Amino acid sequence: MPPRTTPTVRQQRLGAELRKLRENAGMTASAAGSLLGVDQARISNIERGRAGISATRVRTLACNYACGNRALIDALAAMAGDRVRHWWEEYRGTLPAGPLDIAEMEFHATELRTAQTSTLPGLLQTIDHARVVFNQGVPPLPPHEVEHRTSFRIKRQATIYRDGAVPYTAVIHEAALRMQFGGPSIARKQLEHIIAASERDNVTVLVIPFSAGEFPGSGQTIAYAAGPTPELDTVQLDQMGGPVFHDAAAQLSRYRAVMELLTRKALTAAASRDFIRDIAHEL
Repeated sequence: MPPRTTPTVRQQRLGAELRKLRENAGMTASAAGSLLGVDQARISNIERGRAGISATRVRTLACNYACGNRALIDALAAMAGDRVRHWWEEYRGTLPAGPLDIAEMEFHATELRTAQTSTLPGLLQTIDHARVVFNQGVPPLPPHEVEHRTSFRIKRQATIYRDGAVPYTAVIHEAALRMQFGGPSIARKQLEHIIAASERDNVTVLVIPFSAGEFPGSGQTIAYAAGPTPELDTVQLDQMGGPVFHDAAAQLSRYRAVMELLTRKALTAAASRDFIRDIAHEL
């Protein structure tokens, strides 16, 4: 089977974690290949996410790498054994890879946290709000492309609405809540939608009011996805060229700290709900 030309972020992450285990064991790629009966090039492609590997072979490598973290090994084996074609694959080739990688990250997360200062979280947007957002593209998107991206964004929301949905915390600055995307009517319905979502057991919405003053990470959209083990957590940041994903230990530690600071800056969940309700009544 030829190497993958465009591995997903999750496939790259599996390979990167296997490379970390190998390097920590002080083993060469050639030596690792001999364990599986493959050449060094095959190991290189596996570690770059360009070639698949079975769950059994992941366990073989981990054993020979003397990895004692059973939870991590089980999680990596599960990643390797996931051959299901998930719903976002229907959009591959018709949407950029970035949104698909975000959907994949959200689907496999055990907990999701986000911080937004100038836009509203995609998982909490109404279809009308999302449509307005995509209509602001530069250069402008054709109508059919706007609808395509809007439908994809709405489908992503199953992550927090499906049975057994993961815990989801959204820290939203007052500035994002007051932007009237699409006019007062759409904005009011959007705020009401966030209020309704915040009443779900797994959803927590926290507001940072203007009066809170300065706060860390201002101006940056942060999404923090917890993995089955802390080593497999992922941070996703929005940029003009598309989403950027980080998984280095130092970066994860930094953004965990930022999210904790932002949470402490915010109002309580109950006060945040009342705050959003007051803004909606002003429209």
